[in-house]
Amino acid sequence: MATPTTERQGRLRRFNERFLVEERVVPAAARRGLQLTAVGLIVVGLVGFLVVFDSVAEADDLSRIDAPVEAWLQTARSDWLTVVMSVIAVVFGPVVMPIIIVITTVVWGVLAKHAWRPLLLAGGMLLGVIVVQVMAPLIDRERPPAQDMLMDVDTTASFPSGHVMGVADFLLITTYLVFSRHRNRRIAVSAYTVAIAVIALTAACRIYLGYHWATDALGSICLSLVVLGIVIAVDTWRTVRVGTPEEVAASEAAAERPGNEGLG
Repeated sequence: MATPTTERQGRLRRFNERFLVEERVVPAAARRGLQLTAVGLIVVGLVGFLVVFDSVAEADDLSRIDAPVEAWLQTARSDWLTVVMSVIAVVFGPVVMPIIIVITTVVWGVLAKHAWRPLLLAGGMLLGVIVVQVMAPLIDRERPPAQDMLMDVDTTASFPSGHVMGVADFLLITTYLVFSRHRNRRIAVSAYTVAIAVIALTAACRIYLGYHWATDALGSICLSLVVLGIVIAVDTWRTVRVGTPEEVAASEAAAERPGNEGLG
């Protein structure tokens, strides 16, 4: 007969199996590669952000590209392009983008065999929001002139860009969480290429519409690399286990079964 302690342990075990257990067995070199990737992204992102921030604070070096880039994009303005950029701004804006994130997280969490990755996506997005909400008012950089803004006037702080960082966090984290489990490297590379292209388009959109400087977008992307590195580090620590060649082969065979890749 099961005791209350045994029943409690059973419930805890079932909870862990549903929400936390998503083990991947890999060779030692693969795990070390993931750890080095995480550290590399964090270091590169932090150094890049500090370089951009220093140039913004001192109004020199990289920040000298801001006015020419804005002027160049403004010369490309046309009615049709403004409509396209406005649609992109709305889709990836503070109203629609959170809805997309919530729907993605909830649906993924319901359909997935484990809720670990949807929860990790939500945690990474929350971290990015906190970073922007804390840093932007402290840095308090002015946006481009209001007369250059093609939609509603925005007087909030400009650096870093919440739009760009939100899109970068969402696409980079989602791409990693899906395709780190995918065995086809070509598909993974293609997915990252699309993610980078959309991030670049979002950054260009914010500058084109007159709401951000180029260094706002660049600094935000650097911060997103830090967030991605943290996500990879946590995911590797929690889910990746070094195994024997036989265990690795068995794990890869299980991952290749229909329904066990990607969002599963």
